[in-house]
Amino acid sequence: MELWDAYNKDFEKVNGTIFVRGEQIPNGLYHLVCDVLVKHTDGTFLLMQRDPRKHFGGMWEATAGGSALIGENPLECAKRELTEETGIVSSQLTEVGTVISKDTIYVEYLCITDWNKYDITLQEGETAAYRWVSREALLHMKKDELVTERMQKFISELEED
Repeated sequence: MELWDAYNKDFEKVNGTIFVRGEQIPNGLYHLVCDVLVKHTDGTFLLMQRDPRKHFGGMWEATAGGSALIGENPLECAKRELTEETGIVSSQLTEVGTVISKDTIYVEYLCITDWNKYDITLQEGETAAYRWVSREALLHMKKDELVTERMQKFISELEED
């Protein structure tokens, strides 16, 4: 059973309220999800393909990420999810934005890394494949290829090196 902290719209924890994954989140309350966009020092971005058994299975994600567990702050969640889903260990994460959508607060991070591009770990039941793509290729991916367009917005706003 996965437990999450509850937040209000001002991104403040609601004391005494805990959510259980899979249960409905009441109106006006939110849970925290952290996403990490991985950019290699050579300028390419890491895409992870969702396991075919998952919702949006087979589609590509421009981030590693997931829900914050009870007691985790956003950065702790982002680091954990990055390592679980890619094998990349990094303390060089920069917050690039926060988005509220429905019952979720998304905190977005950028990880710039020189990690070995061929040493990516796939997480059983979560990810099925990976690939590195240029910024331009990522920005031109279609809705039926990429799970979320939210990261395309952040990528388009990032300054090119």
